[in-house]
Parts: sequence; structure tokens; C-alpha cells
Amino acid sequence: MENKRQLMTRLHDLFNPKSIAIVGLPRGMKMGKLFLIALQDQGYPGPIYPVHPEAREIDGLKAYPNVSAIPGPVDLAIILVPHHSALPVVKDCAAKGVKGVVLFTAGYKETGTDEGKALEEKLVAAAHGSGMRLFGPNCMGIYSPKGGLSFFPELSKKSGPVGFISHSGSLANIIGRIGPQKGIYFSKAVSLGNECDLNAADLLTYLGGDPETAVIGAYLEGIKNGPAFLKALKNTSKKKPVVLWKVGLNPEGNQAAASHTGALGGSREIWEAVVRQGGAISVDGFDILLDTLMGFSLLPHNLGDRIAILSGPGGLAVAAAEACGNAGLRLAEISQETRSALAEFIPPTGTSLRNPIDVGLSASLEIQIYTRAATALAADPGVDGILVAGRGMTPELNKLYTEGMVSIQRESGKPFVVVNIPGFGGDFAKDLCQAGIPFFETVERAMTIYAQVRQYQIRRDQRADT
Repeated sequence: MENKRQLMTRLHDLFNPKSIAIVGLPRGMKMGKLFLIALQDQGYPGPIYPVHPEAREIDGLKAYPNVSAIPGPVDLAIILVPHHSALPVVKDCAAKGVKGVVLFTAGYKETGTDEGKALEEKLVAAAHGSGMRLFGPNCMGIYSPKGGLSFFPELSKKSGPVGFISHSGSLANIIGRIGPQKGIYFSKAVSLGNECDLNAADLLTYLGGDPETAVIGAYLEGIKNGPAFLKALKNTSKKKPVVLWKVGLNPEGNQAAASHTGALGGSREIWEAVVRQGGAISVDGFDILLDTLMGFSLLPHNLGDRIAILSGPGGLAVAAAEACGNAGLRLAEISQETRSALAEFIPPTGTSLRNPIDVGLSASLEIQIYTRAATALAADPGVDGILVAGRGMTPELNKLYTEGMVSIQRESGKPFVVVNIPGFGGDFAKDLCQAGIPFFETVERAMTIYAQVRQYQIRRDQRADT
């Protein structure tokens, strides 16, 4: 097997292939056609070679009867043929010198049959004989905006700091689509499926050493090699935050994972020990995974624990203060100078000038109350970070509110987190996130994730000093 340096080189080549063959590309509009559409939509710069036993051309591209017939070298092959036809194709790719293969179809070890298991073993043996590596089976493959790769149409062409590993192809696609709405952009994302060859530990190792990746997220159904995974997790989390959503930790999830990718989920107690020893951040659920990746992507370095809370609704201000304490953060001591400045424009009744700052619901109609208060708090040297719970009452006022928060955050350099007022749509969330300000639906999640990011930063700095 490859050593670490060889693995890093091979995966780099596969995330940046100079040529791609799509084997079994359909002539009509079937599922497999999406791989071609996705690559063309992403602007893949290299040659794409359709492989089809009968077609002379597909969608204007010259087609070939097999991979060996392609005149130039092929770095990556996407294999769409049924599982019972895959072995000769993989052997053909190996003979051609293809560097890596994406196996899209299912029907191997996850079926639980001896036949499926034996076929999977033959695929791996055929690949390893030439040094070729396999993604899958039952996977979507690679999304790499910088390399022009995509496993589904209409994913963002803008690259960013987040690397993502997924045992589910559909979930990788969904995260890829939703991520930019939360300011999350990807360096690389990979759907690993059943992991007959390349696995989560391999990708953790690669993304840990990838200079384009600063944050790593993963959706995992099972771990094939526990010691190798833990070793990779420990090494990677020392350099970058690793956010893990693991399913299959109860009987129902375990059964579903086994039928989906053939994974064995394991026990919650063992998994919690792996997370603790590995230095990872464990999350439980899709929304929390996204929000945590958003927090690690957008919040700056050197977060402090002195939080100023600025809120329109009074009850939400109290809830935010409670969440602040529960997360191990402190309410900032607001200086007398700042309170005097706030008193000049905050209405005297139904409000509070002590942290949390309650500006009253009228601020949603008079946006300058929010923006002037945020400016004053950001200028206070006793404030490390600011949570703002508010919004405008009309689209026009919301735009002023959003633009104001973005401008103040950029001028002050202090971290802001914005929370919606419950019961109102978060229609301005995307604008805030894409400007670098995390937006959360609840004060509890905002404070919890802020604290998680801060704790990781402290641990990383402590390790750097030892």
C-alpha cells in the first residue's frame, strides 16, 4: 500500500485531474448524464471522454468503446455501469494507467451476499495491482471547485476553506448546495460511499495537510479501521478543527447504515471516547453540522469570552444571557462611557443599558438604534464579541440593518453573531453569512458554537506552546 506522501500526491492528482473518462455515460437524460452536466456546469477545463460500447459521440463529445481506446492519458474515470459489469472496466482502467476511479453504482458488499463481497474484493485487487485508487462503490465522487470538479449540477464555483467527507452522496450534494447560503464554501468535498478502498482516515490525512483547507467536516456512517481513523483524527485535529456527525449509534441508525453503505455503526460510548481522544468536535444533526461549520469558517481567530448582547425583544436578551453563561462565556462589563453613549438614543422606558442591552422592539422600525448601539459596543475595550438579536420590520429596513451590521463588524474587526427574532423569516441570513457574519436561528446555538470555536482555539494554542 502507499505511504502517506504517495497518498497525498495521488489524492492531489485526483482532486485536480487533467482528464476524465465517464464510462457508461448514457445517450439520453438518465441519472448518469448528471455527471457530465455537472462537470460542464462547473467549467472543468480538461478533456472529458465519454465511453460507450455503441455511441460514436454523446452530446457533441467523441465517444470511445472502452477506456483503452482513448488516445491520451486519463487521470480519473467515473464508472456508471451496473455492478456486474464493473470488473472488466476497472481492469481496463488499470491497464490504461488511470490514477483513480469513482464507482457510482451499488450492489457489492453492502448487499450482505457472498457474491457482492467477492466482487468488491476483486475490484480492489485489480485496482491495487496498478496503484489505482477507488472511491466508493455507491458514491458520487469528488467536488473540487478549484479543479473544476463537481458531482452534481449548480454547485458553487467559488472555493473556500471547508473540506467535507461524506459516506452519503446525496447528503454531500445537499451540503454542497446549502453551504454557500451560510457562507460555507468548499476546498474539496468527497462522497466515499462504501469505502472499499479510500476511506475517511485517508481523506482526513489528506485534508489535514491540504493548504487550501482550514476546517474539516464529515458525515460518517461507520468506521472501517478504528485505530487508523483515531490516529488520523488526532494528527489532523492538532492542525485544523474537525467537525464530525456520526450516525448509526443506536439500533435503528445502525440498521439503516448497514443497509445503506454496509457500515457498522458502533456504540455511542466508544464513539464519544474516539471524539474525546481525537480532539474532534462532535455534532448531532444536519442543522447543527451546518451551523458549526459556519461558525468555524466565519468566526475570526483569538476569540475572547466577554460577550455583549444587543437585543430588541427583552425575553430574548435574557435567554441570550443565560445561553452565554451555559456555554462558559461571560457577560462583558459595559463601561460607563459606553452606557452614557447608549443613553443618548435608546428610549428610556422598557429598555436596559446594562448588559444585555435591551433596545426595545421599536428598534426594528428605527434601525439606527440597532446600528448606533452596535457601534458603541464594538468600540468598548471590555467587549470581545457581540451577539445581536434583531431585524427590521420591512425588507427595506432589513437591508439597512444587515448593511449596518456588516459595516460595523468590518470597521471594528470584532466578532459578531446575529440571531433572528423567532417567528420571523430569516430572509437576510444569506447576506450576513456571505459577508462573513454567522447567522443563527437561536441564541443557544449561537453561544454554544461561539464557545466551541473559542475552546478549540485555546486548545490549539496550548499545543503550539508545548
